[in-house]
Amino acid sequence: MKDKTIIGPFKQVITMADLPLEGPINDAALPVRENAGVVCVDGRIEEIKPWQELEKEKGIEKEIINEPCVLLPGFIDSHTHMCYAGSRARDYALRTAGVSYLEIAKQGGGILDTVRKTREASKEELKENLKMRVQAHLQRGVTTSEVKSGYGLNVSDELKMLRVIKEVNQEEKLDLVPTCLAAHTLPPEFSNHKEYLEYLVKELLPKIKEEALAQRIDIFVEESAFSAADANDYLEKAKSMGFDIIIHADQFSTGASSLASKIGALSAEHLEASTDKEIKLLAKHHVVANVLPGASLGLGMGFAPARKLLDEGCCVVISSDWNPGSAPMGDLLTQAAILGAYEKLSAAEIFAGLTFRAANVLKLNDRGILAKGMLADMIAFPTSDYRDILYHQGQLGPVLIWKKGVACCLP
Repeated sequence: MKDKTIIGPFKQVITMADLPLEGPINDAALPVRENAGVVCVDGRIEEIKPWQELEKEKGIEKEIINEPCVLLPGFIDSHTHMCYAGSRARDYALRTAGVSYLEIAKQGGGILDTVRKTREASKEELKENLKMRVQAHLQRGVTTSEVKSGYGLNVSDELKMLRVIKEVNQEEKLDLVPTCLAAHTLPPEFSNHKEYLEYLVKELLPKIKEEALAQRIDIFVEESAFSAADANDYLEKAKSMGFDIIIHADQFSTGASSLASKIGALSAEHLEASTDKEIKLLAKHHVVANVLPGASLGLGMGFAPARKLLDEGCCVVISSDWNPGSAPMGDLLTQAAILGAYEKLSAAEIFAGLTFRAANVLKLNDRGILAKGMLADMIAFPTSDYRDILYHQGQLGPVLIWKKGVACCLP
């Protein structure tokens, strides 16, 4: 017998259905269902109907919402580094005192500081850390999240991280999508970038395939990490093995957007340094622009040009970049609301970047929209007007969260 539930009433249901995958969206296009409820069957949405019709249904369990609420699809965070050990509070204090990112790295901070701590951490410690962050994300309305490796930088520790992500995904309600970012920076055991990347291709990637630990391969292309030329060879080999390609691009300097466009990457992520030239390339080649306001806030630098990217016709996704160094906040809604104020984004564009457009970059076609057949991943905010959600800049959080139709994680 099917498990059927009627949930409602909601003052507004923002379905996000029938909106474009690329380009700008005006708020007038937002699909808003007034005074409606949702019918869920076995974790999926069967229909959305006026509450006056649903409340008359007999013999079906009803989950009554007793306060005015606006319903949205669960948020999807498509770029995080949530699996790590240790803290970089010292780095942050130095940075706010005016010390540069590169100088902090020379003093023993930066990514390699987290690498040392993550290598030293047990698998159990990493699992507990990740579970804690996953639960915090879920309380804030994130029902699906990408998680990268990249603080191991050798075969054993990268596999340790990816196995932790896989196990936490099986044990927690929030769905995790793993990405291998072993090409995050050059580890201390290597002095040659090409040799390290070749080591990853020969020793790590086959094991990831064998254990089905990740389908996505990422690389940080930057002066302090890997060159576009070295990244091209690495990514071409990863593609030939059947992996999807992601690139950390244009964070401090340009060049990686061109590689992303040439190689057929799913997305270019960061883009704070992108100019009109890079924006046109990404749009032309339909590379998703994944912007990360958390990194801009953490580093005290400008935001990615989200307005220009949208107006040029890009699919713009908004992610938290939750990591111990440049983006320690992890609060996706707050970051998206602040980005929207600076970049002049409509509510429709922001919600699209947190829902169905984010699902698209993770190649998930069963979420991000409230419609028949989609997962009943839903979040309800205590208001009668969806505009209040961004107006309060993250201070108005969800009061009810459903994962596959089951209420969970009440704040």
